[in-house]
Amino acid sequence: MLKMAIMGAGSIANKMAATITKMNDVEAYAIAARDAGRAAAFAEKYGFAKSYGSYEEMLKDPEVQLVYIATPHSHHYKCTKMCLEAGKHVLCEKAFTVNAEQAKEILKQAEDKKLLLTEAIWTRYMPSRNIINKLIADGTIGEVTSLTANLGYELSEVKRIWDTQLAGGALLDVGVYLVNFASMVFGKDLEHVQSEAVFKNGVDMIDNINMIFAGGKTASMQCNVHAVQNRQGTIFGTKGYIEITNINNPEKIKVFNDQYEEVLCCTPPEQITGYEYEVEACCKAIEEGRLECPEMPHKETIRVMEIMDEMRRSWGYEIPTMK
Repeated sequence: MLKMAIMGAGSIANKMAATITKMNDVEAYAIAARDAGRAAAFAEKYGFAKSYGSYEEMLKDPEVQLVYIATPHSHHYKCTKMCLEAGKHVLCEKAFTVNAEQAKEILKQAEDKKLLLTEAIWTRYMPSRNIINKLIADGTIGEVTSLTANLGYELSEVKRIWDTQLAGGALLDVGVYLVNFASMVFGKDLEHVQSEAVFKNGVDMIDNINMIFAGGKTASMQCNVHAVQNRQGTIFGTKGYIEITNINNPEKIKVFNDQYEEVLCCTPPEQITGYEYEVEACCKAIEEGRLECPEMPHKETIRVMEIMDEMRRSWGYEIPTMK
């Protein structure tokens, strides 16, 4: 059984802990936070075997095999480097790093050390992705020509979202899902990206993203961290369209024909939280001696980071980085 540790004890760490404690092939082994008391309370709540008051202390534990990084975006690069230097496999929460330069450096480090490193962009690992891919491949809605999508939450109370030093803003937190959504439908042959951002407190609050892929296929999307959006995704084809309820964790996938009649409704299988699929992928990759998960190859992580870098360049905005 793979012994897994979590670095960081915030809300997303709690969700991962609630997931792995219900999995059969993973042991919820260790939690590390900057506050020993907080780590101890977390360990007691979820039944972790060990708790540590510093990341460095946890990484000295020889029993730790896989580390899930649940720190703010600004710390992903540094925390991943620490884990790799300690000889640990890593599942790093999205957005993978602050920029593509950081991503390339740590991915090379992982490859040099023969360690698994993958991005925890959960939508890439979910069974729902295969359902959508099959509907498109089977020609259910004919030739796919375009898509629309939105993803937004009212996150005024989440302090890291509004902190430039923690790489806050909409793009790295929710916009990354939109870029991945479009890429999962249309692939990697991207020809043009145009985006605009509305800023508040120095971070992007609302982002409008338009992408054009090979063959004139288009994606029109919006992300928001200051309003509740319906999280809807719609894929349009010459014979109908597919509606996805909650692109972040699909709940229903409906197919409509060219007469706007619902002809099919798919419901993804029951899940613990949805995080289990990325953990299962890590376990399988480690067991097989792989350095990346096929669901989210290293090249794809870099490509997505480069797209988001280009968006910010067009806004004249650069996220502060920490080494």
